[in-house]
Amino acid sequence: MSLIRKITLSNGNTIEVECLSCAIVDGIIEPEGGVVVETEYFHAHQDVAYPIKGLVILASKRHITSFDELTREEKLDYIDILTKIRRKQREVLGVEYVYYFYNEDTTHHFHTWMVPRYEWMYEFGRSVESVRPVLLHARENLNSNGNIQEVKEAIHALARALKED
Repeated sequence: MSLIRKITLSNGNTIEVECLSCAIVDGIIEPEGGVVVETEYFHAHQDVAYPIKGLVILASKRHITSFDELTREEKLDYIDILTKIRRKQREVLGVEYVYYFYNEDTTHHFHTWMVPRYEWMYEFGRSVESVRPVLLHARENLNSNGNIQEVKEAIHALARALKED
């Protein structure tokens, strides 16, 4: 029996889905700004919960939760596309540093968060412990039309750059 989960999006709206990753990969939920890049095995998109420019989620299309479940082909695809996205974050968005997060007790597919670090974030600290307050601050304070437009423009710019690569 599947559980329906309530998920709060970056715009404050709440949705109910069994699996957020399945809903995004299957096109049921459209992330702000759309898809960054898609490969045979992975789907990259702007995080739907936090309006931070360039915060990319790289998710497995298969419903798995752990590195050790990846096939050889998926592992190669994963590191290749992760590297390409990171390079374009630097080249296109000027992102100097990124925090990467991956957890196996997720209710979604295997995925990696690529959280850019911007100057405004350092008021919350410079360690992994600062990320949660940064994300909550973004959800609560960065939902202006201007910021949402910047987020969308960043995703479109990343997507264009990755297509040209």
